[in-house]
Amino acid sequence: MKNRPCPNQPSSMDCLARGRNRRWANRSKGVALLLALAMFPAEALAQRIRVSPVGANVNVNGATTVFLTFGGVNSFRPAEAVWCGDLIPAAPDIGQRCDPATIFGSLPARYDLSTLSGSAGFTDIMSIPPSVARRAFQAAQSGAVGTFFYVRRFISLQGGPDEFVVVTCRLTEGGARSPLALTEVKLSFAVDAAILFVKPGEPMPAIRAEIAYNGTGRLKGRWEAVLPGDEIPEARDLLTEATLPVEQRATQRRYSQLSRFNEFLPPSGKVVLPGPDVSKIPNQVHGPYLILLRIEASDDKEGDSDLAAVGAGAGVVHSGAVAGFPMPVLRYFVGGPPTLAQARGKLGPLTPEDQAVIPRGTKVNLVWTETEAAALFRVEVEDGLGNPLIAALLRPGMGMYSLPSWIEEKAASAPIRWRVVALDAAGAVTADGVWRTLKWGDRP
Repeated sequence: MKNRPCPNQPSSMDCLARGRNRRWANRSKGVALLLALAMFPAEALAQRIRVSPVGANVNVNGATTVFLTFGGVNSFRPAEAVWCGDLIPAAPDIGQRCDPATIFGSLPARYDLSTLSGSAGFTDIMSIPPSVARRAFQAAQSGAVGTFFYVRRFISLQGGPDEFVVVTCRLTEGGARSPLALTEVKLSFAVDAAILFVKPGEPMPAIRAEIAYNGTGRLKGRWEAVLPGDEIPEARDLLTEATLPVEQRATQRRYSQLSRFNEFLPPSGKVVLPGPDVSKIPNQVHGPYLILLRIEASDDKEGDSDLAAVGAGAGVVHSGAVAGFPMPVLRYFVGGPPTLAQARGKLGPLTPEDQAVIPRGTKVNLVWTETEAAALFRVEVEDGLGNPLIAALLRPGMGMYSLPSWIEEKAASAPIRWRVVALDAAGAVTADGVWRTLKWGDRP
């Protein structure tokens, strides 16, 4: 409504009332915002959460991974992370958020390796998928600037405004000025076999790792072997050291070391890393083995996080050779060849062998071949009288289950039996495995 001048009657109460109403209507949005902000002290409205690094060069032609450290998050809960081409004010929240019209994608849950670090820190592994880089490049082709943004939202736990923290992503070729990060790793034996079986003492084939990466720098690490009876590594144990907060890096489980490596990676993006000396690969004891590629953190200026700058500690965290996924493993078995059913890929037990005698105090890993159509696998363990001891459900792709130590105590010297059955999505059995027996005792 247009403002109408008051009639020439200064004492008109109606005119004065209309003037006041117009002034309040014109200021309504500003007043509402002031009322919302007045609930919090002035110092609480400043940006308290900071990030290091504040920007990074990303590969326009593929995936990119960057180690980020946030400080000042002790009274906040991290929320979603989004990539976008433009920013807008986040008011009444704090900082800048993504313009909804320019969103390129959000961080998938399976790639979210963020975790709290120390008393006021938070580490985030920014894994940029190729699809996001491609959309940013297309936007640049259409006239946009050659940068885009990664925005992480933090929700206040004290009822205050949320905070949005921005990292600038600059489109490059993923060369020398990009953080050193592994984007793909493939491990293989120098033989064409889906599952490698060897006889005790038989010569082992060579191993190699095909690695795709961004940046340049030193690739340091070691080859390790998981022996029969060892605890199976968890996904956290298979992450590269640089993917973890600095205080957690020394807590990864260690296994039998086979060899070490320290290679310089030029900014070419691909390298083939030779495995350990085949004479050092263990193959004397029957059972399942795993070969692990353990990547250590290296000094890489482009990927450094300054803890002091964000208020999350002291010093600089080196995060060269970060990766947004666990390293793959190589699996092989020492023992007799598989049965015909196993060779054809049908469900069946591999180790321990039927009627095996396990030395007392030895950890037992049950290993089997999997069928392709199963949604779940159920491991069933019974005592000698057929009483159920364990019924564990496992996802496809694991193929191994470690028996808890109390099974040996409960079984004493009596035999137990075990099998694996395949289940469909409705929980119905689609394939029965054969029963095998084992017991703990002294070998004959």
